[in-house]
Amino acid sequence: MSEPIRMKNNGQISIMLNVNNREKIPDLPKSISPKPLSQEHVILKEIEKEMNSLVGMTQIKKMMKEVYAWIYINKKREEAGLKSGQQVLHMMFKGNPGTGKTTVARLIGKLFQRMDILPKGHLIEAERADLVGEYIGHTAQKTRDLIKKATGGVLFIDEAYSLGRGGEKDFGKEAIDTLVKHMEDKQNEFILILAGYSQEMDYFLSLNPGLHSRFPLVFHFPDYTANELMDIGRRMVGEKEYILSKEAEAKLKDHLLYVKGIKGEHFSNGRYVRNQIEKAIRSQAMRLLSESHLDKNLLTTLISEDFKFSKQS
Repeated sequence: MSEPIRMKNNGQISIMLNVNNREKIPDLPKSISPKPLSQEHVILKEIEKEMNSLVGMTQIKKMMKEVYAWIYINKKREEAGLKSGQQVLHMMFKGNPGTGKTTVARLIGKLFQRMDILPKGHLIEAERADLVGEYIGHTAQKTRDLIKKATGGVLFIDEAYSLGRGGEKDFGKEAIDTLVKHMEDKQNEFILILAGYSQEMDYFLSLNPGLHSRFPLVFHFPDYTANELMDIGRRMVGEKEYILSKEAEAKLKDHLLYVKGIKGEHFSNGRYVRNQIEKAIRSQAMRLLSESHLDKNLLTTLISEDFKFSKQS
């Protein structure tokens, strides 16, 4: 593959992208030159079609294909009687909010279901409050119940680092210990995906020495560029049967460039764009109340004045 998979000392695989100094790969003989994907890879083609409908995420799309290839070739090695090695598919998603982590988790469940890795492929979303209880033993039970619901599919825990914020006496540690145990005991029954900010997730991993090796796949979700955010915005507007005037587009893009600069890692990306568009739609509705005649153009067009950005945006 064009992107190398490197094994760290802690046993964690990091799929590295955009590496400048790549090892030179010799040219393949013509007799074994790469061929177009056969019909056997219809599953991959379907997932790629869904991924390609998403804005940006070029790196993540490459990673999805690598995971597919890894599983597929491993199965072929088994069929050929070769050593295939045990595949641990628990994952970690690192990135800011609104960068598509939940969407990709859902597609991974679908991919694994189609590849017979998971019988159901459904997604169970959770956060700290869904795992941490109020007394000794309560947390372990709540965590076990969530794992039971996720059996056959994917358990996606967002802001997972919050489980380790309370110190030794916090029940979050009990949730971590329960997750680690079931990842080992039921590693072929469900896939666990932990997600959160990059730095916070690195600290979270340091709290339990057994966590690193249990998450061999690490996906890095970059922030969207301003142009990508505008593409997302246009799609959201179109899905709701609205359009943006040229002035509205210019105002929104200028604002996105500004807010990305001041918020940095706390910028919520696609989620932020959605909130601004929904606010603009409500603002447009208020503006149109005073109109005596409402034609289709008025009802569908968001103008510059409809986008009102507060200082706290």
